[in-house]
Amino acid sequence: MSEAALEPLVIGPYRAALPVIQGGMGVGISLSSLAAAVANEGGVGVIATVGIGQQEPDGRSNFVEANKRALAREIRKARNITSGIIGANVMMALSDHAEHIETCIREEVDIVFLGAGLPIRLSPRIPLNDLNHIHTKVVPIVSSARAVDTIFKFWWKHYSYVPPAVVIEGPLAGGHLGFSREQISTSGYELERLVPDVLTAIAPWEERSGHHVAVVAGGGVYDGVDIDRLFRIGAEGVQMGTRFVTTFECDASEDFKRAYVECSRDDLVIIDSPVGLPGRAIRNAFVNAVSRSQRRPFHCPYKCLKPCDNKTAPYCIADALVNARDGDVANGIVFAGANAYRSNAITSVAEVCGQLRRDYAEAAGRGTLPRSRS
Repeated sequence: MSEAALEPLVIGPYRAALPVIQGGMGVGISLSSLAAAVANEGGVGVIATVGIGQQEPDGRSNFVEANKRALAREIRKARNITSGIIGANVMMALSDHAEHIETCIREEVDIVFLGAGLPIRLSPRIPLNDLNHIHTKVVPIVSSARAVDTIFKFWWKHYSYVPPAVVIEGPLAGGHLGFSREQISTSGYELERLVPDVLTAIAPWEERSGHHVAVVAGGGVYDGVDIDRLFRIGAEGVQMGTRFVTTFECDASEDFKRAYVECSRDDLVIIDSPVGLPGRAIRNAFVNAVSRSQRRPFHCPYKCLKPCDNKTAPYCIADALVNARDGDVANGIVFAGANAYRSNAITSVAEVCGQLRRDYAEAAGRGTLPRSRS
């Protein structure tokens, strides 16, 4: 039996030999080190922009400029150590998301992934009417086929732009989720349901624009068996964040990584974030305290997330995430995907990617793997 090899993921002019987009993990979890390592393995390495300027000297007093400066520096650092595909993840819920997108375009990031809110009306400072011609490709992250149709209709009408790819993220992802608590705990929102719906939604837009739209599936994707399963239903790439946390190259602290290695399945819980969204995190002392509605007073020198009411929020999500990233896990929140409990060691990005290829080859070799789309 011949060994099945992963086919490249094509997003516009970019061809990823490893059809894996490393998920953008904010507040310093995925910066230039992790992104470049994944890009060097043939995948799409992604720098998360949220909270990227927190460690700048003026990160709290001048956070907009600090974020822009730190983001530009991380993009350049990644470019210095890889010639692969570098992307950036921008949360639309950020109060300064337009500045993040502008910086990515100016620094010629290959792909910008827009999530955490529908990216409908973007800043007039962004060269939207030139989206078909600039270096940076803009790709939405969505949680439903309905969102795909809404975004594509608006972008086509106002910018004559149909993105070269879309990421559909299911409810097993880590961090803030685009689903209600009820949807997370009930059937009907699995990637096996979402991917075919998105394929149906993009078909008329492919015909209208005359170009292919790659569908990338994320949320709970952990190994090559998952990749095989999703490719069988039409996905052409996967987005994986959790699997790359426990790597030497991940930009988080060692204590943050150890929280993944040491957690059990029962430790993964859904929390209520101050920004009004549920999120998946690893249970610890801080999570237990806020789950009991214990308020953690804080001073907010800026409003980093638009949905957050800093006057009534029980705690600062940014501070909690920064604490965990820096190693103060007991006083922070460790966001993680539903399969984080499967992590058992800290290893290299190269080993993770090699294992993905081997697992996929074994899974795909057990049967015929028809590519639903090309």
